[in-house]
Amino acid sequence: MAQSFRLRLNMGPAARELRQAAARGLLLGAEHVLAEATNVVPLDESALQRSGTASVDEGDLTAMVSYDTPYAVRQHEEMDYRHAPGRMAKYLEGPLNAERAVVLALVAAELRRALR
Repeated sequence: MAQSFRLRLNMGPAARELRQAAARGLLLGAEHVLAEATNVVPLDESALQRSGTASVDEGDLTAMVSYDTPYAVRQHEEMDYRHAPGRMAKYLEGPLNAERAVVLALVAAELRRALR
């Protein structure tokens, strides 16, 4: 004869801890991308470089890296601008694509830490 039973599983605390770990990992990843972008961001008087920030929206688990000067977008997109050696346009896109595996590893490490 088959038996049936009900199981009530409260994932609230575990789910909260995993979300917090994911947010920590995303922030670490965003800070890593920011550090890499800082190495190649166009540099004149360093205002653009100093305006870089990394943040995380914990509500929807989205990480952001941004630069806040009136010309940040133009410097990023304008491929014809001349830059000092080692500096470049696409100063966010390049490091983000190059460091994707590192960012994923940072998030995964935080999730593994939370599961211990």
